[in-house]
Amino acid sequence: MSLKKVAVMSPGDMGEGIAASIKGQGIEVITCLAGRSDETRMRAERSGLQEVAGFDALVNEADLVISILPPEQAEEFATIVAAAMIRSRKNPPFADMNAIAPTTAKRISAIIEGAGSIYIDGGIIGLPPFKGDDDTKLYVSGSGAEIMAELNGNGKTVTQLGGEIGRASAVKMVYASVTKGTDSLLTAAYTAAEALGIREILEAEWEKSQPEALARMERRVPVLPADAGRWIGEMEQIAETYASVGVTPNYHKGAADIYRLLDSTPFGRESRETMNKSRTMREAVKVYVRHLNTDRSED
Repeated sequence: MSLKKVAVMSPGDMGEGIAASIKGQGIEVITCLAGRSDETRMRAERSGLQEVAGFDALVNEADLVISILPPEQAEEFATIVAAAMIRSRKNPPFADMNAIAPTTAKRISAIIEGAGSIYIDGGIIGLPPFKGDDDTKLYVSGSGAEIMAELNGNGKTVTQLGGEIGRASAVKMVYASVTKGTDSLLTAAYTAAEALGIREILEAEWEKSQPEALARMERRVPVLPADAGRWIGEMEQIAETYASVGVTPNYHKGAADIYRLLDSTPFGRESRETMNKSRTMREAVKVYVRHLNTDRSED
């Protein structure tokens, strides 16, 4: 099958990058912006996406639908697309590239396959195409995943993981459990140190004995709120992934709580586009602690 037109929902930070990369391969990219934010519309326009009127038009025109959304929206979107497929009697393959647990992927697979479509399980690792030194990695699995090979290149590397639904999602979940899970732990430690009045003592100790951890805090602690709202659901999906194989889910339930704290601050209203990149971790953590104290007073 030759891909001539691909639908991407939705052009957030990663979606915009993936869409622009696909468009650069000579493939037309469409999206539906009904109900989306002004920033999403700006991203769609910037990456040259063509807007269609609704989801019926989306499935009618697309050779492939790619879902890149916050994980808590993944199942609802699949349900909407499946209904559009049934109404339109058009059922292009559906690539679910969201950060979801294998158990969630299997539920969504049943929805999409119930509409007569092919479900492709996927997971994305890395920065959006061309925003880092390495290619964005797209892991895919499922009986129809071979079609994704056409998207390999132009800042993306597509890796096939066989026919099992949930395998690609599992790779994404366990990988993110380390990266975003570590960021949440370091933020929790730094926030606790500030709240306990020992931050300066620990900074001096970390500088000598844990310089890599301190450097990561300096990079990550001030900027995490811009993504925190989207990562709450991802941590919950990681917790579900761990629980499905008998590993404690509590690490990442705690990580979700840290991202809820960050999202509750004024910085949580920022995006990667609008964040204050000059803010230091010392400035940021004082705000985190104020919101932590507010939470305590309400308990």
